Amino acid sequence: MRYNDANTYFKNRFGHKMYKAAISLDVTCPNRDGTKGVGGCAFCSAGGSGEFASDRKMTVTEQIDEAVRRLASKVPEDTGYIAYFQSFTGTYCDPMYLRKAFEQARSHPKVEALAIGTRPDCLPEDILQVLKETSSKIPLMVELGLQTSDDKTAESFGRGYETHEYIKAVRDLKAIGCEVITHVIFGLPGESKDQMMSSVRTAVDAGTDGIKFTCLYILKGTRYEKEWEEGRIEVLSMEEYFDIVEEALKILPSDVIVHRLTGDGPKSLLQDPMWTANKRNVINYINKRFS
Repeated sequence: MRYNDANTYFKNRFGHKMYKAAISLDVTCPNRDGTKGVGGCAFCSAGGSGEFASDRKMTVTEQIDEAVRRLASKVPEDTGYIAYFQSFTGTYCDPMYLRKAFEQARSHPKVEALAIGTRPDCLPEDILQVLKETSSKIPLMVELGLQTSDDKTAESFGRGYETHEYIKAVRDLKAIGCEVITHVIFGLPGESKDQMMSSVRTAVDAGTDGIKFTCLYILKGTRYEKEWEEGRIEVLSMEEYFDIVEEALKILPSDVIVHRLTGDGPKSLLQDPMWTANKRNVINYINKRFS
């Protein structure tokens, strides 16, 4: 099955392959600091999904330099980079702090676009103004963690906002020139395939420009780990997961970019499903099934 993959999209847009330089900001999340909860969502690790990013004690410029050095021997010289503010909730901070971070990233000679992961309920007007200013200077992708459109499921893992807030956030972001990428998790406890497809349709109907799919994986130190140990959570096999992905791809309009067919958790924390740890095998399976 053919789909609009990110690699092809970036090559057509920028003229070459693009890689992400993962960056950590000194931010947290309203689900961690007590504003809406503590401990984060039930599936989220202590690193706030930023285990692959650099040390937040380094400047943004230093973090990008480190990422470029790390990839230098593996990628062509004409490679471009997306400065990806990945950890925790990137817009949950002072707007001046975010503006300075964006300016550092934007001025790096290797950076051709920015991306930032955040929550729909962390986009106040002053932050939207910073995003608007930045998107007028450089392509800016805002990644929103929807995960599911079912508010009961979301409440069970402690998301802390309702789906209508996501829909409004997509509208607000697109109105100021940002591109929106939506994260969706397949295999959340108790969800049927119909519920998973409803999440994809919600993202499409809201106007998302791109989408990232991942299966639910169990990480050490998360609330879901305890439920998994007690036998209350079952994860998807690789075939089950990609059967769901195939159905989801049928829903997507041709102009929605698929930025990820599945994710992979840090091996040091991964408890299950272990098939996600064999990245080469997963890529081979994807190429065989979807190319």
